[in-house]
Amino acid sequence: MSLWKNGKEKIERTCAEMGKSDMKKCKLLLFDLDGTLLQSDKTISSRTWSVLKKCRENGILIGVSTSRSEQNSLVYLNELLPDILISSGGALVKYKTDYIYKAEFSVEETQTMIDVARNICGNNCEITIDTIDAHYWNYKVDPKKLDKSWGDSIYTDFSDFAECSLKMCVEIFDQDKADELAQKLSDCDCIRFSDGFWYKFTKKNVTKENAIRKIVEVCGFSTASIIAFGDDYADIGMLELCGTGVAMGNAIDEVKESADIVIGSNDEDGIADFIEKEIL
Repeated sequence: MSLWKNGKEKIERTCAEMGKSDMKKCKLLLFDLDGTLLQSDKTISSRTWSVLKKCRENGILIGVSTSRSEQNSLVYLNELLPDILISSGGALVKYKTDYIYKAEFSVEETQTMIDVARNICGNNCEITIDTIDAHYWNYKVDPKKLDKSWGDSIYTDFSDFAECSLKMCVEIFDQDKADELAQKLSDCDCIRFSDGFWYKFTKKNVTKENAIRKIVEVCGFSTASIIAFGDDYADIGMLELCGTGVAMGNAIDEVKESADIVIGSNDEDGIADFIEKEIL
């Protein structure tokens, strides 16, 4: 088991082992958003913007891999204009302007998931649903009042919801109920977000790492030439799959243990510092 005293020490040790020439062969930089590319105030630092611009000038593709829906990421995507977008936790994949993969629940499957969640967690439990075109939420407080970066959500009580979906999230405070829901929806992939009590459900085997496999089929380069950055449970498989998996200094321990490198936190320009030293 690795010892993680600080991000800087881990960078120096791992990069020496890998050799900087391997870093220079990077074809794609792939970033999670919340807790990774975004600072705690939900902005991207000016230094990071500058570094990403230089990467593009050097022919390196920029990608985003997020559990947010595409619609809830637009405030960043409209500026970043990523070459590759993985959204809704891997359920929707876009290369340039074309969708190359989507994994949808049918209308009937979506209705069943909502019903099962309410039967277990109560009719008043908070639920969000991603579709290709929108983000639905029976929120008790308008999410944009809590986080201005959050894209437009459509309020619904889900009583007559009749759309295909990419992802369902449920807020569950009782671990026994969370376990029961995961068991009832065993044909789904279920991951908890570490910063709260939300659980994400996508179709089976719909993950960020499997979305990356779809990307390399289209783009023609290997996962070995991808450097991926993350901080939470949903990022673990992605970091393990890619040639270099980079954990943020603020990442949960499980992510740090799965990564090749641990860098500074999202509030310390960890990404910019790493790219300037090891890639540019």
